[in-house]
Amino acid sequence: MDESIRVLLVDDHRLVRSGIQALLEAGGGVQVVGEAGDAGEALRLAAQSRPDVVLLDVHLPGVGGIDAVQALRAVAPQAAVLMLSVSDDAADLAAAMRAGAQGYLLKTCDAEELVGAVRRARLGEVVIGSEMAPKVAAAFAERAPPPDPMAGLTARERQIGEALSRGASNKLIARELDIAETTVKVHVQSILRKLGLGSRVQIAVVFAERRSREAPPGGD
Repeated sequence: MDESIRVLLVDDHRLVRSGIQALLEAGGGVQVVGEAGDAGEALRLAAQSRPDVVLLDVHLPGVGGIDAVQALRAVAPQAAVLMLSVSDDAADLAAAMRAGAQGYLLKTCDAEELVGAVRRARLGEVVIGSEMAPKVAAAFAERAPPPDPMAGLTARERQIGEALSRGASNKLIARELDIAETTVKVHVQSILRKLGLGSRVQIAVVFAERRSREAPPGGD
């Protein structure tokens, strides 16, 4: 009735691949369309075989599995990538999900969980193995947002950035803040450096966007 789910196995141990293939195909509905022992071979086969799901070992020789996730998704955008690992480290789980993996399973999972995970991943679900579930909170805690670059600005630099976002010139800013125009220029250069921007127009845009995000919905 339904077409078989096409799976690409990526693991550097041939016996492991053979065992996984046997488990996947035993119940029907799953077809292993390729096997790879490293990331390079996996990329080549993923482009050729167009799998629905890639079962990817975390620890591969050379380029690691987590580092290969984005490249695999680029050559096979239709495929869900499921990490399969001996590592129950929350840091590995977080890194895999951050890289774009659809899920993370331990190699100690049973056949029913493995097949079910492949089917769920094919449907677009995020799949976390039952043994990794307690690690999820810790994993996502590690995915804290990057530090706010604005935090490195001084109060004066923030004042000048806000003024620039309102279209004020250096001369007007100097008058408003009762400082020399040359001092304004020095602050502008400092803002550009700290925020990694290339022009005062970009400063104005960044501050205007920030003000818009922070404005309360429907506020005055």
